Amino acid sequence: MLKLTYTERSFYLECLTLSLEEWVAQRVILALRVGQSLSIEPSTASFLLPVDLPGVERLKAEVQRNDSEIIALSTCDVEYLEVTLWGSWLSEGSEEAVGVFVTAMSDRSEFYVHQLWQEAQACASVMSE
Repeated sequence: MLKLTYTERSFYLECLTLSLEEWVAQRVILALRVGQSLSIEPSTASFLLPVDLPGVERLKAEVQRNDSEIIALSTCDVEYLEVTLWGSWLSEGSEEAVGVFVTAMSDRSEFYVHQLWQEAQACASVMSE
């Protein structure tokens, strides 16, 4: 399962071993116990990856083979690839920009997406130094 945590300034992507159903159930139970509102709705999430990262072609092949109904890859320009994921948005309210997006796909696709996102973050931090 992939979990994207959105804050006011950025997002963080994690690859979790729990199933989507287990994680959502735990999150619902937590919200009930602490008296927090929780909205869950179908949604999409998108982010950019540099096209020149090693592994982008493997991700494209895996998506075509197994996960084209959950993930779409679109070339934005010569430098970036847009990754769009279908899944569920969890937040305190349906209009919130801060929350968590979760989705599940093949283990291999999840691994490639997470690995490429980590590499993109490392490249971005090196460039900003």
